Amino acid sequence: MKQIRLGSSFGTDNLEVHTCDIPTPGHGEVLIRVRAAALNYRDWEVINGQYHTVYGPGLVPLSDGAGEVVETGPGVTAFDAGDAVIASFWQGWHSGPLADSLHAETLGGPLNGMLGEYRVLPQQGLVKAPQHLDFAQAATLPCAGVTAWQALVTEGSIQAGDRVLIQGTGGVSMFALQIARMHGAQAIVLSSSEAKLALARHHGAKATINYLSTPDWADEVIAVTGGHGVDHILEVGGPGTFSQSLSALAVGGQINVIGYLGGKEGQINPLQILQAHARVRGIAAGPTSTLKQLCDAIERTGMTPVIDSEFDWMAYEEALNHLTSAQHVGKIVLNV
Repeated sequence: MKQIRLGSSFGTDNLEVHTCDIPTPGHGEVLIRVRAAALNYRDWEVINGQYHTVYGPGLVPLSDGAGEVVETGPGVTAFDAGDAVIASFWQGWHSGPLADSLHAETLGGPLNGMLGEYRVLPQQGLVKAPQHLDFAQAATLPCAGVTAWQALVTEGSIQAGDRVLIQGTGGVSMFALQIARMHGAQAIVLSSSEAKLALARHHGAKATINYLSTPDWADEVIAVTGGHGVDHILEVGGPGTFSQSLSALAVGGQINVIGYLGGKEGQINPLQILQAHARVRGIAAGPTSTLKQLCDAIERTGMTPVIDSEFDWMAYEEALNHLTSAQHVGKIVLNV
């Protein structure tokens, strides 16, 4: 089989194609024929040596993937050959708080990821894909979909009528928009692109704000919500947007920190957190149980993930360049 690995130097142009034997599943393990893998900004950081943990040569990147069960090892009861399955980003974090899963590790570093033709994983780290999704759609769920669900549903207990502020139109943001609508909440989307904002409205955003033409967008959020502010915020910008997020928050509202596209350094005024009675939490995806809940909800509602573009997996460099261009809306997928 073929797989893509980190080379001796960092960079998308230094990834290497390797040929190796198809692995055999052991006790409790499942052999998957990978059919699709989805890109996350984390993957680009890992490949370019800019992630907070630096991984060496030989690692198979990409955290998200879906495929078909080829063979099951002894003791596997949850899956059969032919099942369409999704790999959980966090292997070993089955449910509950991450702190209770001391041996949990993530795909795409430190564990080998999904950018290969086959992958063996424990049955506890897999979930059956919603029947109406194809492999490309299913592959988008483990990081972006789970992060949005963990933030708004598992941790946020979102309710009908809640107001949700979503920064950007990337993978997590578009899932957050869809999940907010699924729960009867109202979504407000920020972007610098009128074309992207139009797509957000097409997918159900109640209001959109261009933060270039409206740099003091927190004031506009307050106005749009009739002076109430928002109950949930998906914070992807980092320190550069955090102060305005706090200003846009309803009293007792929640900020879910899921990214730092605007940088990793800056100042935060704790007085703003106190004044807003804000609940601030970091969201690093979620356990396999959250992926299962998300898949069940998608199955019931017929929701389909927003995919910007699909590439052949050997065009990984082109796909990663498209990711960093920030021109996409939703997810970018490699078909294996």
